Amino acid sequence: MHNLNKIKCFLLDMDGTIYLGGRLIPGALEFLDILKNQEKRYIFLTNNSSKGKDAYIKKLSGLGIEVGKDMVYSSGDATIYYINNIKPGARIFLLGTPTLEEDFRSAGFEIVKERDREIDFVVLGFDTTLTYEKIWIACDYIKAGATYIATHGDIVCPLEDNKTMPDVGAMIEMIKAATGQAPKIMGKPEEPIIEAITEKYSLKREEIAMVGDRLYTDIKMGEVAGITSILVYSGETTEELYSSSDIRASYEFPSVKELGDAIIKDKSEAFIVK
Repeated sequence: MHNLNKIKCFLLDMDGTIYLGGRLIPGALEFLDILKNQEKRYIFLTNNSSKGKDAYIKKLSGLGIEVGKDMVYSSGDATIYYINNIKPGARIFLLGTPTLEEDFRSAGFEIVKERDREIDFVVLGFDTTLTYEKIWIACDYIKAGATYIATHGDIVCPLEDNKTMPDVGAMIEMIKAATGQAPKIMGKPEEPIIEAITEKYSLKREEIAMVGDRLYTDIKMGEVAGITSILVYSGETTEELYSSSDIRASYEFPSVKELGDAIIKDKSEAFIVK
């Protein structure tokens, strides 16, 4: 357990942690100001690989939070980092949005769209432009032995009014049914995204805390990656849901407002999960 004041970088989930839909969580701006005043880095971390950094920067700006591209990191970024370490310039069959495709091209990868080509990887992202043809070609490449990677494993993506849309995890299950193969997953709560962040931002794991409202991604990552995890009850997880879960956080707070107060007043011990 690390004292919160020893943490140098806070990884921040967004929806349910900093904002809900189109409105800020009360105290969120003040919390970010506290981190700035304490000279602590914060990075907005998302599993959603369907959108580019510009979309998040615009969303945050509209809520009064000004950030640069270096302050937003996604599962798509972690995937690019991972593949670049294995094979720069790799040939990839990508199931992803045009934005994700552009990110991969900008990183120097060759995007293959046809059948019967020599490829290195099949990459499954949150593809809201998914077609039957894409699925079919991907399955053929996977069955032929191409290395298979997914940006993240979330089953559904939450929307406003308690609605959801199918996310990468649902697509993983469909492809697994057809090929018998499961991918290596890059995003929360898996190791690769933390490995990428520690390398990119020159951080040690004991200097990082993940702040979020989802047990099976944000808080689970604390257990998987060996970093401090901070649960907030401003989004998906309720105290009742947490009490019945076997996933444990390092700390729990009602919201980032109370987290900020604890950092200032050094009252974090009161919020350690026993």
